[in-house]
Amino acid sequence: MKHAFSLPGRIRLTRIRKATPGQAPGTVLATPEALATRIDAISFGADDYEEQLNLTLAAALEFKAKHRAVWIQLEGLQDAATIRELGLALGLHLLTLEDVVQPHQRAKVEYFPDYVYIVVRMLTMNERLESEQLSIILGRDYVLSFQEGKPGDTLEPVRERLRTGTSSFGHSGPDYLAYALLDSVIDHYFPVLERYADRLEGLEAQVFDKDYVNVVWQLNGLKRELLQVQTLILPQRDLVQSLIREPSLLVSDETRLHLRDIVDHDGQLIDLVMSYREMAQALIEIHLNMASNRMNEVMQVLTIFGAIFMPLSFIAGVYGMNFDSAHAYNMPELRWRYGYLFALGLMALVAVSLIVYFQRKGWLRRSR
Repeated sequence: MKHAFSLPGRIRLTRIRKATPGQAPGTVLATPEALATRIDAISFGADDYEEQLNLTLAAALEFKAKHRAVWIQLEGLQDAATIRELGLALGLHLLTLEDVVQPHQRAKVEYFPDYVYIVVRMLTMNERLESEQLSIILGRDYVLSFQEGKPGDTLEPVRERLRTGTSSFGHSGPDYLAYALLDSVIDHYFPVLERYADRLEGLEAQVFDKDYVNVVWQLNGLKRELLQVQTLILPQRDLVQSLIREPSLLVSDETRLHLRDIVDHDGQLIDLVMSYREMAQALIEIHLNMASNRMNEVMQVLTIFGAIFMPLSFIAGVYGMNFDSAHAYNMPELRWRYGYLFALGLMALVAVSLIVYFQRKGWLRRSR
C-alpha cells in the first residue's frame, strides 16, 4: 500500500491495498511493489557495540546469539520467505508477520507473551509527502525493525547515537531502544509541519497581494494533507499511552517515564496540525470574502454609471421625439436657438449632481 497525499491544487484519495480477499489469516505474502530486503544488525550492550551490514538470515541469527542485546533491521519487505523464517526462529506469531509484510497498518500496539508488536508511521517530505510503515518488535533481548525502505530514513539519528556512544543504550534494555526509535519517528514530524507553516505563509501573502491564481485549490490540497497527517498522529499517541498504562515486563518503569515525553510531543503535533488546518480554512474564507467584495465593488460601479446615465437617456429620449407643430409652445426648445446647448447643459447638471450626491453618500470610495 502507498499512502498518496494530495499535491497542491490536486485531489488524490489515499487507497489501501489489502491482501487478496479470502486469503487465509497468517499468510506472509509481500506486496508487488515491495523493495528488496536487506538485513543489518547492531549490538548495543554495555561495552559491546558491533555493527554488521548486508547479513544473511543465518548470519543475523548467529549475530543475535553472540550478543546480549541486538537491534536487527530489515529494510525492504520483498523477501517474505526470509521474514517468515526469521519470525518463526524468534517465536513470532504468523499474524504479526502478516501485518509486517502488508504495510497498510494503522498505528497500533499488540501485546504477546514474549514480545510487543508496535506499528508507527514515519513521515518525510522531499518532493512530496511520504508515509512509511515502521514495524517494531520488542523482545527480551532484541529489537526487530521492519521498514519499507523508502527514501528519507528517520532512524539514522538513533544509529548515529549507537555508533558514537552518546546515549545510555548500553545501560538500558531493548525497551529503551524501542523508545528511542519511537521518539525519532515523532520528532521528524516537526520539520514536516514547519514546511507546511512556510507554505501557509506564502499562500497568505498571495491572498493579500491579490495573486489569486489557484490559491483556493492549493489551500484545499494543503488542508487534505494536514488531515492525512492528523490521522497518522492521533493513533500513535494512543499506542504510546497504551505502552505507558499496560503492565508488561518488557517495558521498564524508567522507559515509561521517557514515553511520557513522546505523548507531550504528540500533543504538540496535534495542536499544530489543527491550528494550521484552521488557518488554511480562514485563508479560504478571506479569499472568498475578498472576491465577493471585489464583485460588489464592480456591481456598485456599474450601478452608479447606470444611475447617472438613466436620467440622461430620459432627457435625450424626450428631445429625440422630434415633435413639431405650428404652435411653438408645445415644445419651445425645438425652435429655440440655444435649445441644443440647453439640453446638453441639463444633462451635465444632472450628471454632476448625481456624482456629488454619490460622493457624499460614500458610494464612490473604494473599500480596502
